[in-house]
Amino acid sequence: MRVECKCGHRGRIASREKFSVDFVKLYCQCLDAKCGHTWVAELTFSHTLSPSAQSFERMLLDRLKEMPRAKQRELFEQLGTQAVA
Repeated sequence: MRVECKCGHRGRIASREKFSVDFVKLYCQCLDAKCGHTWVAELTFSHTLSPSAQSFERMLLDRLKEMPRAKQRELFEQLGTQAVA
């Protein structure tokens, strides 16, 4: 992904802060030494144009792996209580 400074020169993404699978803050800086501008850009998922070729189960497993263990346990506990009801 390329970023551009307001001065028109190329910039670089120095770091990123991932808030979720769909939202990331990008910390950027201009590559022009005379400018030196630094800024934060936000990258967000908008919508799907063509669905993934991966199976639903594969995508579900990938999302579960990204979650903290405590959140995984909470979801499985909820599933367990719903299966009994």
